[in-house]
This record gives sequence, C-alpha cells and structure tokens, in this order.
Amino acid sequence: MKLKFHILSLCLFLLSFSSSIMAQERYNILWLSCEDIGPIMSCYGTEGIETPHIDRLAEEGILFSKAYSTVGVCAPSRSSIITGMYPISIGSHNMRTGNHWGYHSPEEESYLDYIEVQDKTGRNVPQYSVVPPSYVRCFTEYLREANYYCTNNAKCDYQFSCPITAWDEVGNNAHYKNRKSDQPFFAVFNHGITHESQIWKKKDDALTVDTSQVHIPSYFANTKTVRQDVGRKYSNIQELDAQIGEWYNKLEEENLLDKTIIFFWSDHGGPLLRQKRAVGNSGLHVPLIVRMPNKAKAGTIIKDIVSLMDLGPTVLSLAGIEPPSYMHGKAFMGEYKNEDEHRYAFGSADRFDEHTDMSRSVIDGQFVYIRNFMPQLPLTYRLRYREQIAMTKELHQLNKEDKLEGDAAYIFMPSKPIEELYDLSSDPDEVNNLANDPVYSHKVKELRAALASWQMEIGDMGFIPEHDLVAMMWPGGIQPTTQDVMFKFVNNKIELSCQTQGASIAYQIGDEIGGDHWQLYHQALTLKKNEKVEARAVRIGYATSKISKYNSAR
Repeated sequence: MKLKFHILSLCLFLLSFSSSIMAQERYNILWLSCEDIGPIMSCYGTEGIETPHIDRLAEEGILFSKAYSTVGVCAPSRSSIITGMYPISIGSHNMRTGNHWGYHSPEEESYLDYIEVQDKTGRNVPQYSVVPPSYVRCFTEYLREANYYCTNNAKCDYQFSCPITAWDEVGNNAHYKNRKSDQPFFAVFNHGITHESQIWKKKDDALTVDTSQVHIPSYFANTKTVRQDVGRKYSNIQELDAQIGEWYNKLEEENLLDKTIIFFWSDHGGPLLRQKRAVGNSGLHVPLIVRMPNKAKAGTIIKDIVSLMDLGPTVLSLAGIEPPSYMHGKAFMGEYKNEDEHRYAFGSADRFDEHTDMSRSVIDGQFVYIRNFMPQLPLTYRLRYREQIAMTKELHQLNKEDKLEGDAAYIFMPSKPIEELYDLSSDPDEVNNLANDPVYSHKVKELRAALASWQMEIGDMGFIPEHDLVAMMWPGGIQPTTQDVMFKFVNNKIELSCQTQGASIAYQIGDEIGGDHWQLYHQALTLKKNEKVEARAVRIGYATSKISKYNSAR
C-alpha cells in the first residue's frame, strides 16, 4: 500500500514538475506584419520578383495559401485583428473614423467635428472612436493576464483609440527586450515599406526589378506609367524581404529563433487600383506564413480558408489560452485549434475616406461572389489619397478620354451590377462576371444564401447610416466616459473595480507611478505598508477615466 502511495506521489510530482517546466518554456510569439500586399512573392508562385528571406520563412514554416482579410483597407482590417471580430459586427467598418493609426495617451485623444465626409444620406460624419459591444476586448489583454509581455511597434489603427490596457509598450521604441528575464513575449513589428503611399514617395528610387517581367493585371492598361508603378510595388516587396532577412539575423544572434513562433502577414491586399479597398480576391487575399520553433511542420502548405481575424484566437491558443467564445475568429493552430474551419471568407467595403459605398463578398477559395448594395455608383471611384499614385491619375484620364478597352475598361464601369461572380481558376483578375450565366446559377444561389445568412447572424451594421451610427455610439455627439476606479480592502488585499460595463483597469504601484507603463489589473493586489497605487479604467471607444489614487497607509 505504501509502495502504491509513493508511486502515486512520484507521478503527481513529475506531472506537477512537467507542467511547471512547460509553463516556464512557453514560446515567444512574434508578428512581422506588413501593409498593402497580396501574396506577391516567389514562394506563392509569383514570377519577376525575388524574395529569398520570405521564401526561407515558407520553407521552414507553414504557408497558408487561402488567407484573407475581412476588409481591403488597413484600419477596419486591423480592428478585426485586434478584436477577433468582423468589423461590420462592431461598427468599425468605415475607413477612417479618427486619428487612431498611432498611439495617443488618454490626454492626447481628440476628435474633429468636421472632416469633409458625408454618409450615404448626405449628413456630416465627424471623427469618432468606435464603441463595440461591452464584451469586446483587445485580445492582447488575455495574453497580459497570462504574464506575456506585449509590445507593439508601432501601428495601432484600430478605429478606436488604443486602450492603455492593450499593451505593455506601444510606440516607435516598444520592444520585447524590456521584458523580465523569465517572461515570454508577444511582439508586433509593423513594416510600412510596402504601404500604398510608398508608391509615390519612392517614385524616384531605382527599381530593383525588370518591369518587362512583372505581371500586369489585365484590368490595367499596359502603359509605361503602369509598368513603372507595378515595378515600384514589386521593388518595395523586395525591400521588405531584405527587412525580414534582418529579423532572421537578429533572432539568431539573440538565440531566439527556435524559441519564438513567427507570423508573417499583410493587413490586406495590394496597394494599387482595384486592389486596395476592393472587396474581391484582389483586395482581400493576403500572404500568411507561420514558422514554428525548430522548423516544426516545415514546408507545409495549408489550403484551408483562414482569416486575419483568426490571428488573435490562434495566438491565444498557441499560448495555452482558450479564446473567448464571443470572438468570430477561430484558432487555426495550437491547443485550442478549432476543427470547424471556415467554409467561406467574408469581406466588406463601406466608406473609404470621402467616398461612401457598401458591398459585401463571399470567397470559397475558387469563386468570389460580390453583392453591391449601392449599384448606382461606379466600380472605380475618385479618391484623393490614392490619386497621388501616377498610374491612378493616368488611368482615370484615359477612361475620361474613352481610351480604355477590354478588361482595362472593365473596372471603370459607370455603375456596378447588383451581383458579381468570378471563377478564380480561370479568371484570376476577376474581370469576367458570371453572375448572370445560367451555368453558374447554383453557385450564385449558394453564395448569395451564405452571404445573407452571415449578415443576419452577425448583425451587419453597414445598413445604418454612419451619422446615425455615431449618434448611437456617442449619444448627443459626446464621447462616453469610463467611470473612475474604486478601491476596496478585502482580506488584506486591495480589489479594484469600475462600474462601467466592459471596462478594463490599468494600474501603477510605487516607483512605477508617473511612468508610461501600466500594468493590467486581473487579480487583487497585495501592497506593502505606505505603498501607493494609481489606477484608471477604460472601455474601448470610451474616454479613459481620471486617475484614482490609493495609499496603503490609510
């Protein structure tokens, strides 16, 4: 009997010891994000470009061939990534709602009443911070609660002001090197070299590709200006590739390469006309590669449909944290991998800067179905920001002069069909609309029904005029404010609370007070004698509360 007891005790000890070691050896997680590119790299089969470092990442990792963003532009897409939610379900679908692309302290948060933007009813749309349902949180808070050191360098762009509870560090100096020695990290480093703006900002730089070898989509007239700007896009991707190579060197030097899970992804599709902001494959299809430590599953190609909205739940799953059930995103790796993968990828397009529209899409990996809810508007619209690209202005002018023909004229149709259907296997450029072809009527019915069901299920807020949407989120045009933090002494510990539903609490203790770093409150605090605590609370979209103070001597 004693022998059995000792064996049982030993087994329990070893199990406890093993669990402890696993907890200590949690992998770091690194996101190498970039902007505005589809899967235009040699590991995805693109010719006329050399991307050896990204190719190495794919050779040593897992390549996802059917990854999609939820929106073809940065801010709505990034809102879905940080929350794990469809933008049209939380009201973050209109681009852009305010000056949210970089971090601002609560005291720096500000909004303009007039920005020359009107909604679909012609009413003024001011700047605002999106207010999602109270249960929605930045997924990084779950990592911080599990003792991950979370840093973001540096882009936020969530359609709401980045909460002080979301990151341990955020900004141009944010880095995982500032963590405790035994602390795992989740770090994001964004690479802006491929952003749309770099097409015109780097227009005088020498190209690194042969413009006669780059692929010109059939929806572009093959002019010298077009070839130059497509060449600039390819050259920028090659420059990005070099930056990924630098990360390889850095991680190897720091002995972190095989202690870190690396994600490489772009926030949406390409930077050019009929790519960025498009609701079809050209705007939503993105590269996604994951390298596991020690090259686990190296060279694997996954053909399942995944969404960038799945990134947060997947990171949680890899960290051993069960993703919250409210998230639309599904973990595609890790302990809590969702075996019920996406059957479709859904996309949305609404207001883009000064242009208001509304389209929805369904992609099954081969077919793209698009439903246009404002078909009276042109497929390609004027937008001041993107007309800084030379080829965009040229193509608009050629269309005005009626000099475009065939597929190049297709994207300039003066009004849109109510429904579009494209077969990517035979029409990768999406210029042959099959929606009215009887041969494909079954596919149209299938995807039309899938779209309607999805819109009903998640509550598509795109049908609400934006002026009214703002009024719902900010009653009377005034941003709601998070209530102050309250302190309660219970069982020799201090409990912090806030009466605002859905609020998270940040705090500082002792010497931390007055600094930039705020800890995330998730359990009662034990204070030393005469130790001070300062705390403030914030719900996404709300103004952050004032600082509340507590002194343990009282």
